[in-house]
Amino acid sequence: MATSSAPASEPNPSIPDYDYGNKNTKKFHIDSFRKEWLSRLKPSDYSYGIEDEDTFNANFAHEMGVSVDMMRELKEVCSPALLRCHPEDQEPDPEVVPEDSTLKTLIERKKRQDYKSSLKINKNRHDLYADEQERLSVMTKPDTVENLVPEGDVILTINIYYPATFEKFCYVRPHMTLLVLGSQSLSELRDAICCASDLQVCGEFSNTPDMVPDVVNKDIYKSAFFFFEGVFYNDMRYPECRDISQTTITWAKAKNFPPYSQAKMEDTKVADLEVKVGFPYFYCHQGDCEHVVIITDIRLTHKDDCLDRRFYPLLTHKHRTATQKCAVCYTYIARWCTTGDQFAPSHPCVFCDKCFRMLHYDADGNKLGEFLAYPYTDRGAFN
Repeated sequence: MATSSAPASEPNPSIPDYDYGNKNTKKFHIDSFRKEWLSRLKPSDYSYGIEDEDTFNANFAHEMGVSVDMMRELKEVCSPALLRCHPEDQEPDPEVVPEDSTLKTLIERKKRQDYKSSLKINKNRHDLYADEQERLSVMTKPDTVENLVPEGDVILTINIYYPATFEKFCYVRPHMTLLVLGSQSLSELRDAICCASDLQVCGEFSNTPDMVPDVVNKDIYKSAFFFFEGVFYNDMRYPECRDISQTTITWAKAKNFPPYSQAKMEDTKVADLEVKVGFPYFYCHQGDCEHVVIITDIRLTHKDDCLDRRFYPLLTHKHRTATQKCAVCYTYIARWCTTGDQFAPSHPCVFCDKCFRMLHYDADGNKLGEFLAYPYTDRGAFN
């Protein structure tokens, strides 16, 4: 019996291979992968052009291998009008499921509604509008051609996680999820990341609580870097920026680690990166505020996506965190944090502005006792 002697095909380096299921892919170049997609697809597959109904029906009938007459009959039989369970002259309420419905989908939906109503859980505003930004931006078209996302561009779904600032860290959900274009720079991604440490105010103001400056940490300490596959991408857009990755590079060299390279964040497009989908990468700012960054999806743009590049990086999800209430009134959000405070029940302790001033200052604004006071920015401010 003859056997085939054809050599096995060589793996294409532009296409990501999976190392382990549900973990991460092998390293690949994003722009090479994009070009590989475009070479294998027809222009009509990723074009933003909208087909008229007759052209769509003809193409659909050809793909399904049916005649035009059969296509017309299928449209009549599968018409949504035949699924109506109310009189034609009556405007239905889509949230109300009829009691005597025979459709299994409506029966299951009714059971789900009854179960939810029995729980008596009131949704808060964040739960109701958690995906509002994504829903409002779907199929958004720009006013000018200059703001149109180019055909064949890629969209990356990136999860940004909370920084691990204490030993028993339990925030395993991403702090925010962003959609980023491959044609955008890493500095644009950096500017879209929200972190409470950027809004902190440096300094101790127990003697001058009314003189807290308007300048926040992000205005003073502008240095930051991303770390992807052995490369530190530093933000060097401003004269105040410093190469904060050099300390790590020097330490790694002294420990005989593999050499790391450096590049400028603002000069690097997202599509220029070599990455692994599902692999944890690194974003560092404010010196030691460290976030895990995971790319969960890479795909070509579609005509139903938001095509206005001004919306990108597009925020699609933001985790809701509990606000830190005042330790005295338990009502208002904390605005001050004190240490070495003889009036406080704990060390450190947080106060709202009203309780802080009533407890620590007399009627003339003079400081009472010994304590140190720092402005406090709550993570819940991003809710």
